[in-house]
Amino acid sequence: MPIDPAVAIGAELPGRDLSWTSTDVLLYHLALGAGASEMSYVYERDLRVLPTFAVVAATLRDTEPPPLDMPGVDVSLASALHGREELVIHQPLPVTGEAKSRSRIADVYDKGSAAIVVTETSTPYYTNRTSIFLRGEGAFGGDRGPKTAVAVPERTPDAEVLCRTWPEQPLWYRLLGDRNPLHADPDFAALAGFPRPIMHGLCTYGMVCKAVVDAMLDGDPSTVTGYGARFAGVVFPGETLRVRAWHADGGFAVTATVADRDDAPALSDALLTVSG
Repeated sequence: MPIDPAVAIGAELPGRDLSWTSTDVLLYHLALGAGASEMSYVYERDLRVLPTFAVVAATLRDTEPPPLDMPGVDVSLASALHGREELVIHQPLPVTGEAKSRSRIADVYDKGSAAIVVTETSTPYYTNRTSIFLRGEGAFGGDRGPKTAVAVPERTPDAEVLCRTWPEQPLWYRLLGDRNPLHADPDFAALAGFPRPIMHGLCTYGMVCKAVVDAMLDGDPSTVTGYGARFAGVVFPGETLRVRAWHADGGFAVTATVADRDDAPALSDALLTVSG
């Protein structure tokens, strides 16, 4: 069977020795769209590290497409989409650092028409949980999983930011280690059911975090303690994101839509938490 929960759940995945420098952090910020007027993101003096850098820390040196040969999971990469990302920050990431990571398959959920495989990676700096949505691999009688809805206040947002993407952005972002051809190869994108390559979900995820940090935290990412979001729709390179944020218990409720397509959803059920 393509997915065997009895084998998959709890299975250990290869750990890694991680290391990064200011060059990696600068490249990450540039790939998210940071510009020349944002010196704390693009210049090593007084450089601040966005917490979402954690999601690329483990892939910085990768040069091959991400494998899906996990224990108990035997599916095609073309069936996989990023479903949700949840990041918990234990301590702010330094500009230059090293860490050992441990990874495992935390759970497998059955959504009927699809399956979700949740992987968890932990380091002293952060823990992140990645939900991989596998189309056509559900209906095996498993648990549907917990609800992750985040309530959005029925009022005008406390901040609204437009974030432009550009056509070449996925080609920059893939240099951070996510070489999935879905984001570069038109033929592979067509095989996966898309008219052209799409933005990396984690690039959108990082752009939205940056927009909220800039609009609500005066550009200071050091107070962020967590950030989770569901990938609710695709974004095509060159489109513009509309990011809205509301004050909520412990942080900010956030949505991101595609302004060019009548505010089609991009990220939903998003919550960015802060200390204090």
